[in-house]
This record gives sequence, structure tokens and C-alpha cells, in this order.
Amino acid sequence: MSQKTEHPPLPEAFAKLGVRNSVLRGLAEAKFETPSEIQSMLIPRALAGVDILGQARTGTGKTAAFGIPILCQAVKGLGFQALILVPTRELAVQVEAEIKRIGAYTPLRTVAVYGGQRISAQMKFLKHNPEIIVGTPGRVIDLLDRRILSLANIRFVVLDEVDRMLDIGFRDDIRNILSRIESVRAKIRRAEAEEEPANTDSSTAQGAPADAQQAEQAPSAPQRHQTIFVSATISDEIERLARRYMTEPVEKLIAPGADEKPTVENVEQWYFSIQPWDKYRLLKMLLEQENPDLAIVFCKTKHGAQKLAKKLHADGIECREIHGNLAQGKRDRVMKSFRGGKFDVLVATDLASRGIDVADVTHIINYDIPDDPEVYVHRVGRTARMGAAGKAFTFVQRDQGEQLTKIESLINMLIPPAKLEGFEPSPTPADWEERGPAAAAAAPPPPQEERPAVPLPKRRLGSKIPLTRRHRRRR
Repeated sequence: MSQKTEHPPLPEAFAKLGVRNSVLRGLAEAKFETPSEIQSMLIPRALAGVDILGQARTGTGKTAAFGIPILCQAVKGLGFQALILVPTRELAVQVEAEIKRIGAYTPLRTVAVYGGQRISAQMKFLKHNPEIIVGTPGRVIDLLDRRILSLANIRFVVLDEVDRMLDIGFRDDIRNILSRIESVRAKIRRAEAEEEPANTDSSTAQGAPADAQQAEQAPSAPQRHQTIFVSATISDEIERLARRYMTEPVEKLIAPGADEKPTVENVEQWYFSIQPWDKYRLLKMLLEQENPDLAIVFCKTKHGAQKLAKKLHADGIECREIHGNLAQGKRDRVMKSFRGGKFDVLVATDLASRGIDVADVTHIINYDIPDDPEVYVHRVGRTARMGAAGKAFTFVQRDQGEQLTKIESLINMLIPPAKLEGFEPSPTPADWEERGPAAAAAAPPPPQEERPAVPLPKRRLGSKIPLTRRHRRRR
């Protein structure tokens, strides 16, 4: 006799927000128990149909905050109803995966569309009329221009990481998409006023049921349109966009602490004063001693990331690289493997510093200190997700003290210097100056070295299994 499958209890805290049972089951399976502050604020207002401008810090669960109301309200059989715009390909994949995970017990389908992959492959998935589409602005416009997507049944529009999209030059694309949606809404209103069917789009109606039986079962498309902007920061430009494309009333929801200076209070932070010829040796020893569960090592350049990953792999440390020179398919495979714990160390450029959410990252190592202190915050924010603990280490060379000072000023704290047990600086290599102008001669360490360096604590966040050539457990 087959055993009855045990399901985890439904999260009551989410049920009190008005979340339907099918979504609660997905939340329970995904181990969501208590809503974050932005989730508690946004979910009930979104379920009430209000247009929302939401601000919350990175890593506080913004994806679930807007994904849950969509999953609760979208209707199976009406086709494309929810559009989620994101700034990067990697974030599109991540958001798609998160919504699929939460919506595992709903009949709704979610598809990610983005550049770097053949559009024909993505068109194939769109033929199945998914209810939710996650996409980058450029690819969404391409699909609209090709008349692959119809906006006839669009009900939900979410702009995720709005500040980032504006930073990287998506202003015109965002306005293009929002204007098209506004035009469709206007046609629907005119048609309703005239009591005539709305011919809103001459393209294929993605929301049309496939046959008569489905047509009888599918309810009529709800015409209430909802727009949600979510961001880590809200600039004047974002406010203007909201006023232009949102419908009154518009609620501005700011999670506690979201409008304060960026901080990384859940992350233990240190820096190492290091000469450039010792950086790799220090990195290798640090990884071996810290033994992280999952670590991201940040480099400034693509070439640097390639070179470092190759060297670590040759020394027996399971790692992969991710940067802009990799084909999109390979980047997707690398991130999938990293999330699955198939290797321990990801060597990345700042491509991965924002919009990548891997829950189990315990260590961030800034092999190259960033020039922009905001980039430091985004990098370090890849660990300590949703209140978990994490560690961050930054390698600081003799001429980089000013960059460290700027970082400390932004986060409003002093980062302590650290000493690694067993590591001793080596003398300047005899051929160092012959390596070119990039090779700095031995010189005094950064000004912050005046602070006494302290040994790293023995407590480790990672597994006790040796890092080198270890067999990773399947997650």
C-alpha cells in the first residue's frame, strides 16, 4: 500500500495576507514561513488592485512580493496576462525560476524571454500561451514588433530593479513598452464605452482559448490593469515614470530602512592589505581555510576572471567563471550548476553583482576592489540573503586605500583589517618591474593598516568537507 505524501504545513502568516491555498502550498514547499517587511506591505495592497511603487533593499524578497499577487490573480486559459520586466538576462532566469517554484501548485505557466538566445526557441514556448512572461526590455519589444506577443489580455505589469534598468540605458525601451500597454488600455476603454468588441491588436491573440470547450470554461478577461515598480532606490525619474504610467491611487511603499544609506549589516566584513604578487596565494589559502559552502570571487575584468578561474581549477578547486564573453546558454548552465551546489566557487565580473540571487552563498571575495563603492554594496549583497549570515573579504593593494575609504564612508562603518593564519607576505619578485607598468613595486600598505589586524575567527559558515576536489552533495 502506498504511503500518504506528507506536505509541509501552510504558512499561516502568508494566509493572513490573503494568499490563496494553491500558492500557499508552493510557499510551504519552498520553505517560506514568515513574510519579509516588503512582502507584508506589498502583497495585500497588490491583491487589492492598487498601483504600487515599492522600495526595499536588495535581498529582502521583492520577487515573491510581486510574484505572489500575480499567481493569486492570473487566470488559467486567458494567455499572456502578466509582464515582468527585468534589466538582465540572468535576473530574467532567476525571476522565472522563483515564480515557477512558488507557483508549483497553480496551473499557471511562466516563460522567460531575453537576448543572447535564439528567438525561435523562445517563440516555441510562447505558442503554449503562458500566463506570465519575464523578459528584458529589448527582447520584449522585438516580440511585440514581430506580433508574437499580444497585449490584449495584459493585466499586470511589473518593473523589477527599475533603478538598474534606468542606469543601463533602458529608458526609451521602458517608455515604449508602457506606452503600448497604455494604448491598448485606451482602446479597451473606448470599446467598452461604445459597447463594441475591442480589436486591440492585429497580431495573434495569445490569450484566445485553443478550442470551444476551453472558451466555455475560461472566464472573461478582467480589464483592471495594475502596474508595480520595485526598486532598491527610488529616484525622481522613477517617480515621474510612476506618475506618467500608473493609475490613481498610487501607493508608495517603503520598507523600513530602505531609504537609508546602503548597509550590509548581516555580513561580517574584513579587508586584507596585500601586495599584487601575493593575491593569488592569499586567495587560495583563504578558500582552503574558510571552506565556504558557496563563494563568489569578483574580478574587475573578463580576462582576469578567465585567468583566475583557470588557475584555481588547475590547483584543484572546483570553480567556474561567468562574464560577458560567455554565450548566454553557457552562462545559464553555469548559474544553474552553481545554484545546485555542483561546484563551490564562482569567479565573476560585475555582471553577477546585481540581479543574481543564490540563496546559499556564504562568502564574497573581492579579489579586485571595485572603483565604485556602490558596486561593493551590490557585490556583498550577494550573500546574507533574507537575513542569513555571510562573510565578505576585500583585497586592498598599496594604492587602493582611497577606494576602501569611500566604501567605508558609504556603508558608514570601518572595515577591520584581517590576518590569515599561516600567511606571510613574500618579498618582491625579482622580475616584477619587468612585467610592465601594471606591476606595482613593493611599497607601504594602505593607510588603514594603522588599525591592528586581527586573526579571522575560527568559526566557519561552510561545510567541513575539504574544499579541494571535494564531491559536492546534491541540493
